[in-house]
Amino acid sequence: MATVALRSSQGKWVMVCTIMASAMAFIDATALNVILPSLQKNLKASGPDLFWILNAYLLMLASLILIGGTLGDKLGRKKVFMTGIFIFILGSVACGFSSGATMLIIFRLIQGIGGALMIPGSLSLISSSINEKERGKAIGTWSAATTLVTMGGPALGGALADAGLWRYIFFINVPIGLIVLFFLTSKVSESKEETAHTGLDFYGAITIAAGLAMLTFGFLRLPAVGFIHLQSFGSIAGGIVFLFAFIGIERKSSHPMMPLSLFSNLIFSGTNLLTFFLYAGLGTGMLFISLNMVQVQGYTQLESGLTFLPFTFFMVINARYAGSLADKYGPRIFLISGPFLAGTGLLLLSFIGQTSGASDYWTSFFPGILVFGFGMSLTVAPLTAAVMGSVSDNLSGTASGVNNAVSRIAGVFANAVLGSVAVLLFSAALQKEIKTDTFDLQQKQTIIAQAANLGNASVPEGFTLTEGQKIKKAYQAGFINSYNVIMKISAVLGYTASLMALIFIRKKATKITPDYKQCLSA
Repeated sequence: MATVALRSSQGKWVMVCTIMASAMAFIDATALNVILPSLQKNLKASGPDLFWILNAYLLMLASLILIGGTLGDKLGRKKVFMTGIFIFILGSVACGFSSGATMLIIFRLIQGIGGALMIPGSLSLISSSINEKERGKAIGTWSAATTLVTMGGPALGGALADAGLWRYIFFINVPIGLIVLFFLTSKVSESKEETAHTGLDFYGAITIAAGLAMLTFGFLRLPAVGFIHLQSFGSIAGGIVFLFAFIGIERKSSHPMMPLSLFSNLIFSGTNLLTFFLYAGLGTGMLFISLNMVQVQGYTQLESGLTFLPFTFFMVINARYAGSLADKYGPRIFLISGPFLAGTGLLLLSFIGQTSGASDYWTSFFPGILVFGFGMSLTVAPLTAAVMGSVSDNLSGTASGVNNAVSRIAGVFANAVLGSVAVLLFSAALQKEIKTDTFDLQQKQTIIAQAANLGNASVPEGFTLTEGQKIKKAYQAGFINSYNVIMKISAVLGYTASLMALIFIRKKATKITPDYKQCLSA
């Protein structure tokens, strides 16, 4: 289809609509980390409940985002994009009215369905609408603008949570979504590939959804029941079987939701490996930073949200220029240095112990967040431009869907696996902390049982004031111990992402065409 200039009227409306819709989804993700303490207390949610509240959305998003991108290419990018926005609005309203953790988890699934149709549509519309010479700049603009709004999410979430209004994080999506739907209807033209295959890969969608769900469930049950239990080992094994079945289905399908031929391009493969490791580290790091600040270090939720402003500053200043420079010089140097710096920032954050609260921010969290934010600002736009630039326009929706799915799958696995690891580390640290105390065996078991709640662990009933103070200190020390290890693991994931760029990314790549069978047989 014909493309337009970034500064044209059509180009500007495409950017406005895609930025607003994407920001709506991303605000939820960043703000939710900050409001989790209020949400956990208000809904009486356990630690595993928190991870399911995060993962329910990510799981559905990861499972269906591939077919969402493909549907956009085949049925019309604007049409599928608008359908996703509408479903996301409905899910957001339902989440806002949730009266318990289980209900919120269910409605987060609905949000995930909407996001799966909506998120790949934004980059697909940009790639198919904006001319190739300005595409990197457009994606950089999208990255900077969405990040500016998105990273305002923690501050907004913190303010609302401190005021007891955490539900409005979901309700705010309604006016934003309705405005976007109005402008899409009146200002943006439809975009689709007339030559695209008509079939839909429902079997692929079912198998990957089942595989990811079973893996996530198995890892989340691991701390409670142990690895040899059917709920953990059986679910993990079943999930692996389903994922292998998904690969088999994609290999044989005439209309795969994830064409395996895409991965014959080293840049496409490398950028997706980079995405997986980087976003696994990013998601886990930001979650545990927020929990540490609010539940252990004594920050208010607003203060916790505001601490990410340096991150926002770098993303706004650097993202657009990084995208333009990647167009000119190639993405390789940015995709090596950016994740390396992000990993270094996470490593600096891993050495933080007990502080005196927000007054110590500048000497504790600030240096790490500064380096972390600078690294991410060099990465986001070049990474997205490299992914979209490695395929032809006909496959832009599919490529966007695959890359977004990889980032969400990374979040699901990071939250499930490292969340379980954090609980196990917390339990082990608690056992060591109370080993020399005079508690009997039953009391120790009661104390350690609270580890499932992580930073929200509270002193059980039946202990004296003095004993309660000891237990509280043990909880704080135990959580910080697990936080330190989890952040080091997140740093290693960042360094691994940098290594993927070093190995796979080159200046130029041959674009993958939509002839899947020809590519597979070549």
